[in-house]
Amino acid sequence: MDFKQIIQSVFKYTPDNTYNFDIIANVNNNEAQENTLKKINSNLNTNLDYIKTVYNTLINSDIVIRKFTLNARNKQFDAFILYVDGLIDTNLMNDFVLKPLMLRNTSNLYDKGQNKVSNSKQNKVVYTRIKKFDITKYLLNSLMPQNSVKIIDTFEKVYNGVNSGNCVLFIDTLNKAFDIEVKGFKQRSIDSPKNEVIIKGSQEAFVESLRTNTSIIRRIINNENLIIENLEVGKITKTKCGLCYMKNITNEDLIAEVKYRINNLAIDSLISSRRARTTYFR
Repeated sequence: MDFKQIIQSVFKYTPDNTYNFDIIANVNNNEAQENTLKKINSNLNTNLDYIKTVYNTLINSDIVIRKFTLNARNKQFDAFILYVDGLIDTNLMNDFVLKPLMLRNTSNLYDKGQNKVSNSKQNKVVYTRIKKFDITKYLLNSLMPQNSVKIIDTFEKVYNGVNSGNCVLFIDTLNKAFDIEVKGFKQRSIDSPKNEVIIKGSQEAFVESLRTNTSIIRRIINNENLIIENLEVGKITKTKCGLCYMKNITNEDLIAEVKYRINNLAIDSLISSRRARTTYFR
């Protein structure tokens, strides 16, 4: 043993891993409560209270919860929408979400499920055949003129939709919600690259918006074999990333390996591509 090892053995600090206290918790109840809250409840007030707790709406100033009464085929339902102020387009919200759902018009008063049928033997007898009313299908087919509406059933999907700029619609008696795309946040326009000046090729540089960047790639590579898969990197930030490849050229094993490594990046946030490479090789 040399002199350096002797000094380290004498002065090296070793923390004590034994503690004189115990943390008593009802693990089973906590796990059961967590599993219950992961799923959207059919009671509107239960969902509302849970959303208020998670987003801390008493302090958060940009989290908006809009309560209203939904009209569908002469029936009324209590409902509310959840969104982040500054990430949505208010015109899309008012014209294509709130107005069709709240106002009494031909869309939500018309009942195409009722068909008048007459008896052939007794022409004077007329009765009405009423189909079973499914509010989920009715909302998707008649009352939501949006181009992108998804049905979700877990709160994790609710958070992903709201944090990305969508609004989520909750309706009483339904154990599912509707993720409606109403993005409208400000973003930097496409400009020429500043730090990577090129002579040949496109003069358009990537910006902070992922969908804008993928549209640039789509315009340059006008081919149906181009695949763009969405991935999330970062345990806290959950940064949206796009994995782009040509399915008729790229090795499928290599694609699987890349997705495996990206999905297993143990980082809290993704700031830039350089930061991701540094974390990966560490």
